[in-house]
Amino acid sequence: MVKLTSDMKEMLKSQLSFLSTTDGKNNPQVGPKGTMRILDDEHLLYDEHTGKQAWENIHVNPKVAVAVANHEAYKGYRFEGTAEIHQGDQIYADAEKFASDGHLPHPVAAIVINIERIYYLDAGPKAGELVEE
Repeated sequence: MVKLTSDMKEMLKSQLSFLSTTDGKNNPQVGPKGTMRILDDEHLLYDEHTGKQAWENIHVNPKVAVAVANHEAYKGYRFEGTAEIHQGDQIYADAEKFASDGHLPHPVAAIVINIERIYYLDAGPKAGELVEE
C-alpha cells in the first residue's frame, strides 16, 4: 500500500502541482492544479473548476500522474494513480466548501486520485527511481 511521507506532504502543501492526463487518442495533456491537496495518506484531491481538457480526459482514461517539485532544492515527486470523479457526495460538498472559503470558482467536481506508485523527480542519481509501489 502506497503512503505519503511527511516530506511528500510538505512539498504538496508548499509547491504547485501539475496533473498529467491523456485523451482518447493517447495525446498527453498537462496543466497546473492550484487546488491539489492531500485527502489522506493514500489519496490526493483537487477541485475540477473548468470542466475542460483534464475533465474530459479523465472520463476517457482515469489513469493520471501528478508532478510536484521544489525547483530551488532540485527535488520532487511524481504520483501515479487512478482518478475518481465525485459529484453530489460528501467529498464534493467538502470541495464546494473549500472553494467557497478560498473565494475560488464553484467546482464542477472533486477529483480523488488513488496513489498507486510514487517516483522521485530529484536531480541526480535518484531521478526517476520508484519510491514506492
